[in-house]
Amino acid sequence: MLGQLLQPDLEELIEQKDWDALRDAITGLTDQDVAELMIELPTEDEGVIFRLLPKDRAAPVFSYLPIEQQEELIQSLTREQTRDIFAAMTPDDRVRLLDELPAEVTRRLLEALPAQELAATRALLNYPAETAGHLMTPNYVALRPEMTVQQAMEHIRHSPRTTETLNVVYVVDEMGTLLHDLRLAALVRAEPSAVVGTLKDFPPMRLSAKASVEEVINAFDRFDRVTLPVLDDEGKMLGIITVDDVLEAARKEATEDMQKLGGLEAIDTPYTQTSFLTLVKKRGGWLSALFLGEMLTATAMGHYQDELARAVVLALFVPLIISSGGNSGSQATTLIIRALALSELKLRDWWKVARRELASGLLLGSWLGLLGFLRVFVWQRVGWVDYGEHYLLVAGTVWASLVGVVCFGTLAGSLLPFVMRAVRLDPATCSAPFVATLVD
Repeated sequence: MLGQLLQPDLEELIEQKDWDALRDAITGLTDQDVAELMIELPTEDEGVIFRLLPKDRAAPVFSYLPIEQQEELIQSLTREQTRDIFAAMTPDDRVRLLDELPAEVTRRLLEALPAQELAATRALLNYPAETAGHLMTPNYVALRPEMTVQQAMEHIRHSPRTTETLNVVYVVDEMGTLLHDLRLAALVRAEPSAVVGTLKDFPPMRLSAKASVEEVINAFDRFDRVTLPVLDDEGKMLGIITVDDVLEAARKEATEDMQKLGGLEAIDTPYTQTSFLTLVKKRGGWLSALFLGEMLTATAMGHYQDELARAVVLALFVPLIISSGGNSGSQATTLIIRALALSELKLRDWWKVARRELASGLLLGSWLGLLGFLRVFVWQRVGWVDYGEHYLLVAGTVWASLVGVVCFGTLAGSLLPFVMRAVRLDPATCSAPFVATLVD
């Protein structure tokens, strides 16, 4: 909102090349506000704003920009500016950017890092993508259990400015094993002479470095924490994951799931920055598979062409019946996929879901069948359409067909996600178009 209010004024100052006024305009803004302004401005103007920022603000503002705009800025800045910004970023933000950059640019940026920052960044890059180890940052505050509260507070005051968060601190022994973690508020309220090792605050909750992104998101949601520690197999502290990184990962996961539900492969880049050929390729594969599936529908209808020839009027209702089955299946699969993603359902719940969806299919099919029956009956009685002397049989056939197709669609749509989860595939892969084609 702020960006939209100030954008015209800033564009005018840039056009007039009034750099002093432009610098004054952004001086009083927060880092987040400056990033929002740069997002709203045209590409050629965002670099102008960024170059006017002081060195100590450049990296924080850069970290609030979307990945695609970070890439654009990297291309437009000088090598020295890029090196300074990259070195000032936190390791987790740095890794997230490197994941998106070409290999040659990544190599050049890594070579420009100081030895300590290079080691920290490479340690995160060594973990597989989509794991807790890849998301974490090693910048956290560690306390020894023998410290007094007064000593701990002094240690926190002298912690590096690059520390990710001071809201939570971690008590570790001399071997680096995590003992427990404390909120800063617990330290502030404790007596200065109290020993840190005796203070208890949070119930123990730790993440393995090998945990998947989905497990990380579920852990934050379940335990309502702003940060969680990441440990190795021996219980030694490796780093922490903060809620801002989890929100970014959750947004990415949700985007991929929505794209899969729509019947296309996940796209890693924003729509406007995805090449035309990539869009066609991502959509064409699924469309081809769905088209081949629909061919089976045509084959099945051809098998019953003699029966349809005897009652041609029934062919008028085939699209209606098929679409109703596909719609019911799409509804069911969307509900179950989301319930599985939120851990509301487990694999063992498949039978409970099957019984419930069967009852839902019968009820919904009966209701839609009644509407179809009334459609034939009313149109015949009013004289709008002549369905023949056996119009009641036609109406009953439409009713029975809708009950059967809607039941099948509901069952297929609800159970397919369980099948995908059982074979260790993403349930979102069984998209709504796929279920609709199967039901057809």
